[in-house]
Amino acid sequence: MKNINDDIDVNKQNALYPFYLVYVDYEGEVVVNHLKVKKILDVLRSGCKGKNKPIKEVYRPFNKETRDGKKMDKYSRLLEDAIKSIIDVNQESDIDSLFSSGGTTALLDSIKGLDDFELISFVVIRKM
Repeated sequence: MKNINDDIDVNKQNALYPFYLVYVDYEGEVVVNHLKVKKILDVLRSGCKGKNKPIKEVYRPFNKETRDGKKMDKYSRLLEDAIKSIIDVNQESDIDSLFSSGGTTALLDSIKGLDDFELISFVVIRKM
């Protein structure tokens, strides 16, 4: 995702800002949050290693489930879960900053929701 709201990463914690990677499972649980970019990239790299074209056994069930991308309700909810995880992590960081020296970020602009992001790309990982 790309954050389309300026001045959000005030803590400079997201190495890819204004871009965000979040790994959520099919149930919407966060596997890896947006602050652990290397871990997410390692998962993607290992999943793609030795593959140079799309895998039919993976994309056919996805296309069938989503009617070739026309029925994306489930994946829209997963996107919302990913954004909620970013908001939750940022709120935790804001609260922590109240109790540390050097000032607080709790009163500064923050991510509010889906309208703060543009979906750039997504990857569906299927267990085979």
